[in-house]
Amino acid sequence: MILGIPKETNDRRVAFAPATLAKAVKDLGIECWLESGAGLAASFPDGAYSEVAKVVTRAELFQHSDIVVSINPIPESEWKLLKKEAIVISRFESYMKPEVVGKLQEAGLRAFGLDMVPRTTLAQSMDVLSSLASISGYKAVLLATHYFPRYFPMLITPAGSVKPSTVLVLGAGVAGLQAIATAKRLGAIVEASDPRLAVKEEVESLGGKFILVEGAKDDSGAGGYAVEQSEDFLQRQRVEVQARAAKADVIITTAQVRGKKAPMLLPAETVNQMKPGSVIIDLAASTGGNCELTQDGKVISHNGVTIVGNSDLSQELPQDASFLFGNNVLNFMKLFVKKGELAIDESNVIIQQSFITAGVTA
Repeated sequence: MILGIPKETNDRRVAFAPATLAKAVKDLGIECWLESGAGLAASFPDGAYSEVAKVVTRAELFQHSDIVVSINPIPESEWKLLKKEAIVISRFESYMKPEVVGKLQEAGLRAFGLDMVPRTTLAQSMDVLSSLASISGYKAVLLATHYFPRYFPMLITPAGSVKPSTVLVLGAGVAGLQAIATAKRLGAIVEASDPRLAVKEEVESLGGKFILVEGAKDDSGAGGYAVEQSEDFLQRQRVEVQARAAKADVIITTAQVRGKKAPMLLPAETVNQMKPGSVIIDLAASTGGNCELTQDGKVISHNGVTIVGNSDLSQELPQDASFLFGNNVLNFMKLFVKKGELAIDESNVIIQQSFITAGVTA
C-alpha cells in the first residue's frame, strides 16, 4: 500500500514532516511517496525524506497512491488523475460545503474529512483543528505586535515608564486560550469573553480576566464547539465588548460556530470608538468575520485601527504546523490501516463521523 504526500497549493505547509513520515512507514507497514518539493516551503528539502519516501512527480504520485493525504483538498480538476477508489484524507469542510461529498462519490473516491473527526477525549490525538488553531492563536498575538505601535509589557526605563498594553480576546476555545497565554507571557493585561462559562477557570489559570455576560445557551452537547446564541445575548455581549474595546489596544477574535456564519461581535460603531493605533486580528475571517469591517485575507486600516483578516495563521509556522498535522493524521490512520492493509471499521464512532463518502464500494 502506497501513501502519497502531494505538494500543497499556495500553502507553505506539508502533510507530514520527515520524522513523522518515518513513523508512518514503521507503524502502518506502508510505502510512502512524496511529490518533489512538497516540503521545501516548510524548510524540509527532498533529501530530508530520502530515507523514508520515494520522491516522484505529482502525476506519478496520483497514479500509484492508494491513500493521499493533504492539508488542503486536492483541486477538483486533479481528482481524475487519482486511482479509482483511492482514499483521500484532508480538511474538506463538508459541513460548510456539502456538495463536495457528492462530487467525491461521483469521482469514485473514498474520503475522510479531518475536520469531521469528533472533538472528544478519545480523538484528541487526531484533532487537526485544535493543533492548527493553537498555532493560529499564538501567531495572532505575534502578528498584533508587528502592527501595534507600542510595547506589550510594562517597562520602567531611565527615559520614563511605559504602561502595559491591554489585549482583549473574544472566544476562549483552543485558539483563544493560546492567544491569552501568549499575550500574558509578553506582559500584556489580558481580558477574554466567551459564552461558555466552563472556560472561565481556564482563562483565569492563564492569567486572563474573564468577562462574564449572563444568559448564554448551554453548550454541553456541542462537542467542544461554540453554539449559536440568541440575538438578545449577542446584543448584550456587544454592549459589554464595546465598553472593553474602547480601552483595548489589541483585540483578537476567534469565535466561530460550526456550519454557520461567524457571530458579529465588533460592529463598525465599536471599531470607531477604538484608539488610533489599535489592532484587530480576526481569526474568523473565512466564515464572515467577528468584526463587521473585516476583509478575509486582507489587512486594512479604518480610522487608524488596523484590521487583519486571516483564519489560517498556522501557515506562518509551517514546520511545527506540518509536524503536528502529520502526527494527528498518523494517529487517525492507525484506526484503519493495519500492517499495510485497510481495515475500515465503520462501527467505530470516529470513522463513522469522518468517513464522509461512506458507501463508496471498495
